[in-house]
Amino acid sequence: MKMRAVRAVVVMAVSMFAFCGAAIAQDWSNYAGNAQHTAVSAYTAQALQELKWSTPVDLNPQYAGGGVLLAHYGSPLITAANTVIVPVKTGATSGFKLEGRSGVDGSLLWTQATSYVRAPIGGWFPPFSPAITGTGRVYLPDIGGTITYRDNIDSAVGATGQIHLFADYGSNTSFYNNNIYIDTPITTDAAGNLYFGYYSTTGTIDSGIARVDTLGNVTRQSVPGLSSGMGRVLQNAAPALSNDGSTLYIAVKSAASSTGRLLALDSTNLTLESSVDLLDHKTGNPAQLNESGTASPMIGPDGDVYMGVLDNTSRGWMLHFSGDLATQKPTGGFGWDDTASVVPASMVEAYTGTSDYLIMTKYNNYYQTGGQGQNMIALLDPNDTQLDPRLNSTGTMIMKEVMTILGPTPDDASVLINFPDAVREWCINTAVVDPSTCSVLVNNEDGKLYRWFLDDNTLSEVFTLGDGLGQAYTPTLIGPDGTVYAISNATLFAIGAATIPEPSTLMLLAAGSAFLWRRRPR
Repeated sequence: MKMRAVRAVVVMAVSMFAFCGAAIAQDWSNYAGNAQHTAVSAYTAQALQELKWSTPVDLNPQYAGGGVLLAHYGSPLITAANTVIVPVKTGATSGFKLEGRSGVDGSLLWTQATSYVRAPIGGWFPPFSPAITGTGRVYLPDIGGTITYRDNIDSAVGATGQIHLFADYGSNTSFYNNNIYIDTPITTDAAGNLYFGYYSTTGTIDSGIARVDTLGNVTRQSVPGLSSGMGRVLQNAAPALSNDGSTLYIAVKSAASSTGRLLALDSTNLTLESSVDLLDHKTGNPAQLNESGTASPMIGPDGDVYMGVLDNTSRGWMLHFSGDLATQKPTGGFGWDDTASVVPASMVEAYTGTSDYLIMTKYNNYYQTGGQGQNMIALLDPNDTQLDPRLNSTGTMIMKEVMTILGPTPDDASVLINFPDAVREWCINTAVVDPSTCSVLVNNEDGKLYRWFLDDNTLSEVFTLGDGLGQAYTPTLIGPDGTVYAISNATLFAIGAATIPEPSTLMLLAAGSAFLWRRRPR
């Protein structure tokens, strides 16, 4: 067996041996892992060999024509003590609860009720998205701009409470419940402060952005007051924080159209620091901020800001700015419904460029809107460029493609008649990066979870979650014991290594262990 093959199999079978970095205990506390939404795991993913447990995230899924499931599901959260916090949709069009489950076997520790109601905005069913803090508290959105919290989330019993966005909520409960809706994921910072967007249907209160500090004090800013012509924070777009926590980034939408801006705010008082119009990279016209997407700002290790937007091809762009939003940098060739993940350059042995990190994005090329259905995932160099290889790109420059890989499963027969190279699309809105095994964990509309092994650009492992279906995009995560989590067809799956390694695996470990420990970051 060639050394490359030995190395790949060892990574699959014995992934608890970290050879690209060392794990540091931490919570998966926010959408895409942290307040910067980088989706980099501190833990080593186990091999994708065995279903450890599963649980529904939607008790009443609503399928559209052809069995398509157009519902985004809130990202699970995971504590350093391995409690998995699962947002669950309970009704057809409303009803939510939060569950705390053991990451070991999925057993239920606690359930937290909520009266949360989705905003009457439209689009694919939006995610119900909580966040946790280092104090062992989870915050979840509730009705009328209320935030509900639960303490001691690693225990079966925990105190609960509520924080109201408006001081007179108690005397005007019906008014707020019928007019104010939290419509973004909650983001928490290192100190335990909360940030989220809210949508108003009453003319007396503008839609806005809110901050709740650790004492429950509320700061609000109206979106129209922050940026002329803008009406509200983009539905589903999680606020993001700079690496030092001093600046908050939010995507806001026009009051009159689907266009918008990216705002940088002082994270303490939410006053405006800077802003930039979000534009179609090809035409220079305003880009679209789609209600059915979940693209959120991502902050790179160097403070650069990435934000996915839509254009008239349904593929969009991954816009890229300096931290002060004053300089536009190379743009990625995909942005629709995607939050970029950070890939340290040391993970990619073949990379010879100068960037300290790359970004990983979905890279679908939809046949429905001018592509050929050759749907990929990609690693892109944020500081280098190339010509856009797509048809009708007219010389547009985009981020350089460092590595891409096609989906492995041919599309439906009815599609292949006209698009013989079409494959099923990748089904992620944020993908978890595992530096310890130099891989990325992604799921596909073919109903399978894959390990993209970056050493040799292969899909080195696959685990079947179901038969596959067209569905809205979902996140992947890694728990502190290395369990990999993926959502498919309204179910959360926990995947890990087989309980008893096969003899062949043990032999491969002996053969490859010396190589494993030599593979270090450059």
